[in-house]
Amino acid sequence: MKRIEAIIRPEKLDAVRSALEKAGCGGLMISEIEGHGKQKGVVQQWRGEKYRVEILPKLKIEIVVKDTDVERITKTIIDNVKTGEIGDGKIFISNIENAIRIRTGEKGEIAI
Repeated sequence: MKRIEAIIRPEKLDAVRSALEKAGCGGLMISEIEGHGKQKGVVQQWRGEKYRVEILPKLKIEIVVKDTDVERITKTIIDNVKTGEIGDGKIFISNIENAIRIRTGEKGEIAI
């Protein structure tokens, strides 16, 4: 099992959620986060004054999937959030040792 963590632009949430549902993604978690990558924020202008916003709002999507589903799910995310501009986000993939469904006690892939 793998955990896929995708950091995305907030405005891409609806598109990626719909696409993940169509791709057969069983469940996901979404968290509102703030941060910055290499660009260290953006310069914006308001009423003629420029100011720097260093911490930007982002969303983190977390999904636990079977090893065989990783490529399909990551491709679905990329296809639906990529703009080609700085700030599109990142995807992190890590191993999950075990999963337990609390209600039934099921363990392993069947629990996801």
